[in-house]
Amino acid sequence: MIWLIGMKGMLGTEVARLFETQGLAYRGTDREVDITREESLAAFAREAGGFSWIVNCAAYTAVDKAEEDERTCEGINRDGAANIAQTAARLGAKLIHISTDYVFNGQGSRPYREDDEPSPLGVYGRTKQAGETAILERHEAAYIIRTAWLYGAYGTNFVTTMLRLMGERDRVQVVQDQRGSPTWAYDLAALILRLIGLGDAGTGVPYGIYHFSHQGDISWFDFAQAIYQEARDLGLLSRSCVITPCTSAEFPAKVTRPAYSVLDKSKIQAALGIQVPAWQGALRAFLATLD
Repeated sequence: MIWLIGMKGMLGTEVARLFETQGLAYRGTDREVDITREESLAAFAREAGGFSWIVNCAAYTAVDKAEEDERTCEGINRDGAANIAQTAARLGAKLIHISTDYVFNGQGSRPYREDDEPSPLGVYGRTKQAGETAILERHEAAYIIRTAWLYGAYGTNFVTTMLRLMGERDRVQVVQDQRGSPTWAYDLAALILRLIGLGDAGTGVPYGIYHFSHQGDISWFDFAQAIYQEARDLGLLSRSCVITPCTSAEFPAKVTRPAYSVLDKSKIQAALGIQVPAWQGALRAFLATLD
């Protein structure tokens, strides 16, 4: 049995749908089980009767709001991760935890590897890094998957926001000085499913930290242009919209975003025997699923 925590979020919903289509036995929880209280997790585990895997997709992801709500952010991203790891260790369950590129400061010039030193810029990144540390200290049978620029069919994200704005406005400004690699939530969910399958089959995938996003090195401006062109080609947009570049300074925020968020995927490709696809094909596949 698999326990999916954070099942109503963008990624959690994709994971739940894949579990269902593959006929995997799982129990999903969201806010009704308070991950900031270990006794709440323990009570649910007792009621459910035990798990062999726990997949944690729960997180506080409001990057700017976190600067004013540090206590809540810490409770979910740090303390919640620690409690889940403690619960997994007690149950003897393998743990998959989702983390973020925000653990890095974005000042690098080559794709970040798993062993690069974290240096987060704000509360969100610091609490996610603290959550990673708490997990590694409490449970040896844990996989931490850092991802970046996540988008999908559920919840608010860059792709769906751009489609809405492009359908409403004649002109949209998008920052050009932040670079990274987009990630379709469906492909990340499929990777989680593969990791579970390999574990259940007895394949020795080493525990630890892994990176997963799609291949490529682009700016948000590049991504917006591609979204516009693909959406026009698929008939999702019927009106014209001009996309213009701007700098991050023109969109002041409470916390600085990493300027460079490209992740090195060599480790996960070798461990899982996969080829991570390019972001262009993933974007095209996602947009083709929309009405």
